Amino acid sequence: MRLTTKGRFAVTAMLDLAMHEATAVSDAQNLGSDAAIIKPVTLAGISERQSISLSYLEQLFSRLRRQGLVVSVRGPGGGYKLAKSYADISVAEIINAVDEQIDATQCGGHENCRDEGRCMTHDLWATLNSKILDYLAGISLGDMVATQKSGQKISIKPRACNTNAASSNEKHNAESLDKAIA
Repeated sequence: MRLTTKGRFAVTAMLDLAMHEATAVSDAQNLGSDAAIIKPVTLAGISERQSISLSYLEQLFSRLRRQGLVVSVRGPGGGYKLAKSYADISVAEIINAVDEQIDATQCGGHENCRDEGRCMTHDLWATLNSKILDYLAGISLGDMVATQKSGQKISIKPRACNTNAASSNEKHNAESLDKAIA
């Protein structure tokens, strides 16, 4: 399984950004303000809080900005803001935005695992990739912010994904296996 620090740091940095925006909105509401003015979060602040190199964060946020997940604010008091609600940004989107590939196959999905052909377990690992991506697509930054703010160790359960296609595929695979054994 390959999930490098690029994907992990991108998710961590985006969670930090979302939490600081959520705190700003909460503070504004507590003060009775209807329109919360969210101040941009600096990469230096994220770097300090999360112990991630500032130059590395700059590279990650450049990619996140190009993919429309964050917007940059220039000038004094500048930094980054989320481009959309943190409830609308999935962990899978973040990982994909920084060109991170989650892949359990030996061949990188090229189906040339063994002597330029597929290995016997290729479908197993390819299905695992799909399940992992479905899981990460079902978890939003909003889910993660809620977990962090509660202060409790909560099991994050992904929102309902398209399981009909998966269960149909699993049923077909089971039927094929039964026929092969018979």
